[in-house]
Amino acid sequence: MTGAIDLSTDDPTDRLPPPEPDLQSRSADLVQKLEGRSIVLVGMMGAGKTSIGRRLAATLGLPLVDADVEIETAAGMTISEIFARHGEAYFRDGERRVIARILADGQRVLATGGGAYINPVTRERIAEKGVSIWLKADAEVLLRRVRKRPNRPLLHTRDPEQTLRELIDARYPVYALADFCLISREGPHDFMVQAIMETLERGLETLPRLQHAPKEQAMPAEPQDSDASATSRTMVPVELGSRRYEILIGDDLLAEAGAQIARIAPKAACAIVTDETVARHHLPALEASLEAAGIRHARIVIAPGEASKCWTTFARVCDEIIAARMERGDLVVALGGGVVGDLAGFAAAAIRRGMRFVQIPTTLLAQVDSSVGGKTAINSEHGKNLIGAFHQPSLVLADTSTLATLDPREFRAGYAEVAKYGLIDDAPFFYWLEQNWEEIFARGPALTQAIATSCRSKAAVVARDETEQGDRALLNLGHTFGHAFESLTHFNTARLNHGEGVAIGMGCAYRFSAKLGHCAPEDAERVERHLRAVGLPSRISDIAGWNAGPQPILGAMFQDKKVERGALTFILARGVGQTFIAKGVPAEAVSDFLRDELGS
Repeated sequence: MTGAIDLSTDDPTDRLPPPEPDLQSRSADLVQKLEGRSIVLVGMMGAGKTSIGRRLAATLGLPLVDADVEIETAAGMTISEIFARHGEAYFRDGERRVIARILADGQRVLATGGGAYINPVTRERIAEKGVSIWLKADAEVLLRRVRKRPNRPLLHTRDPEQTLRELIDARYPVYALADFCLISREGPHDFMVQAIMETLERGLETLPRLQHAPKEQAMPAEPQDSDASATSRTMVPVELGSRRYEILIGDDLLAEAGAQIARIAPKAACAIVTDETVARHHLPALEASLEAAGIRHARIVIAPGEASKCWTTFARVCDEIIAARMERGDLVVALGGGVVGDLAGFAAAAIRRGMRFVQIPTTLLAQVDSSVGGKTAINSEHGKNLIGAFHQPSLVLADTSTLATLDPREFRAGYAEVAKYGLIDDAPFFYWLEQNWEEIFARGPALTQAIATSCRSKAAVVARDETEQGDRALLNLGHTFGHAFESLTHFNTARLNHGEGVAIGMGCAYRFSAKLGHCAPEDAERVERHLRAVGLPSRISDIAGWNAGPQPILGAMFQDKKVERGALTFILARGVGQTFIAKGVPAEAVSDFLRDELGS
């Protein structure tokens, strides 16, 4: 981004530029230099994006589109009403889609909402189709402007001024990624228009992506899907107010771990929790990165496998973190799969009444599911994940290069969680997986797309329902069945690992839904067909050495965390991508289904 241009003077009337003799010709030249790209104005509420954008569009002879107006028109309600009825995460997802559509509709001046540019997918679309200009304003200027308009849902708090300052602290580092920045102070809009035009005239040729490549270089045959774009690096935010954190996805992130940790926690020390298998492959790279960043660190290595999620190992990990002189302001770093992440996260939640922690997931399952969302736990002899806490990480580094060392069976297990996101509420994503799963398993570009799409899906749900009081329960599709199967195999991963349990559970959930008349049998068959195509099990009979009948399975299900007042809760489906929470499912209906499944 270029340096910010300060447009302030002592006297606002002195800010008017001298008359332009050939403004129409100049505007036409600038539009031509943009080569079909839109001018996208970004910045905080009250920065003047719409009013300045309207004058700029009229000067250049381009249409103005206000993204907020487009969203309200499409929804048939105001933005405040959307926030009140559906929440911010729902609004942000709609905002992303609307802006993608606007940018695809041709050249224009686009005034975005204050939070739009924070979304990494939206930033990618803007970079592809437009030129971004940050209208930067001081907090006092913004406060003076926004007080005039009550329709700012993010400021409906007890202390709007403090809320605005917190938003500025969080958003300005992201706005700084825009192509150009201009200081927006009080004064005539015509002067701002002139400043924007001069900035573009001088700066367009300096933007690398506008410098033409040689003609012999081939361009991509077709654009990537807007909901699963393939990039070498992707950032997915988890929007939880002051506890907001980022999921970074890409190759060789282990080498940057030290710098990333120093960025979020300067001068903090780290206790690395990992298992013996991961330590052999990846611990040296992480330690080298921490040393390069000057970060004091200790290592705690546990046995691999689900059996380590127990009281004994938990106590040992806690004692070793304390013995390493880790203070409350230091970090616990979970390097490994879901077992390590759950165990280390729970230890971080408990030690000194709460330490910060960083997730560095090294399995596909952990990268798309267990490392995101703040669920931490250990197992009880009565069931899986029954002892734990919600404790959000401060950062997630999903290094896709670590998946190269992953056992094929473990990779398939992780894919079950990827497929789950399509089955929950994204039928187009499930269809995309059906078409692209072979490239995913070949570790091609589709793998990064699949991980990023899965993380965005979970991040949106977590932002809406952090502690699973509502629709976050949908993420448990297949888990009521799957956890029961894991419990009855005594968490013996040689017989059944978590992803395989989820795969069988999803097959059961769809067949149970079909049996109850909620979805067509063809939907259940389609789900099972895809699971089998990628090599995942889909039926109870696929579990090695299975000999338990309906009653033991039902008994294990009654230990599930979603049981309410002794009644079973399942995630069922009305079709592919159409799941719902079914409470109070009769035990007799479950028993009948299990008898059919077991052929007994």
